Amino acid sequence: MDKRDIFVQIDQMEEQMGTLYAELGEIKRQIIELLEENKRLGIENQQLRKLLKKDAEPLLPMLQAAGASVPVSMKETTGEGYDNLARIYHEGFHICNVYYGHLRTEGDCLFCMSFLNK
Repeated sequence: MDKRDIFVQIDQMEEQMGTLYAELGEIKRQIIELLEENKRLGIENQQLRKLLKKDAEPLLPMLQAAGASVPVSMKETTGEGYDNLARIYHEGFHICNVYYGHLRTEGDCLFCMSFLNK
């Protein structure tokens, strides 16, 4: 093996290491951007949940007036999903598995009401 070949190989290895180092830096930058975006979206999600909870509180009396009995324990432990379904039902759409998403044209749906009473 010639001395010159050794130096050529070392130069090639240095170039490869430089390229890998640049790629590593780019990946690190992308990870930082993703972490920042994740944090920002988490904060935004919390704020939206607070707004949704504030908007959903008036819906419970309306559901009770419509005939849906909501137990006290359920009022305290209901999650966002239940609140969203109650809101969708109040807006006039089915939430039952039979007609989910279809417009309610004939008043209350027994399937939806039984689902809300669970």
